[in-house]
Amino acid sequence: MELTPISERFILHWGEMGARWGVNRSVAQIHALLYLAGCPMAADEIAETLSVARSNVSMSLKELLAWRLVKLSHVMGDRRDHFETSGDVWELFKLIVEGRKQREVEPTLTILGEFLASPDFAGETPEARQRIQETREFIRVLTVWADEMLRQEPETLMKLLKMGAKVRNFVRREKEE
Repeated sequence: MELTPISERFILHWGEMGARWGVNRSVAQIHALLYLAGCPMAADEIAETLSVARSNVSMSLKELLAWRLVKLSHVMGDRRDHFETSGDVWELFKLIVEGRKQREVEPTLTILGEFLASPDFAGETPEARQRIQETREFIRVLTVWADEMLRQEPETLMKLLKMGAKVRNFVRREKEE
């Protein structure tokens, strides 16, 4: 696949952003390539297009498969495995949020709950106990909200996002009154 200058910049930037989000640069670049390509690609095609080692592509694809951001597909007449990603940005967003929730948020809620249930918790300072309780409650409420948002249709989510400034202005008006 021949990349246009804009596609190349998009893929490079997505790799940089992935690195800032804690994702391997190659993983993010491969996902960006598959997203822009809009069709299944074989691992060797990905390696050639991005000028990265085939082994790097294999490891990156395994990670993307684990996140459910890519899926395995087959092309008629070609025995190689091909990989593709959704072209629906909302579906990708939901998969990323769900994956991060499973890997980061749920373990944090679990450990904070263990702290609260521990007999040693009473030995903490009142400030530390309060902060741990507030942190757990904040994450719990945010998780409930995120779960509700993930159940919404993309059109509803877009309307909610666009309403953000209106809601902010409404809340500010109520504070002033």
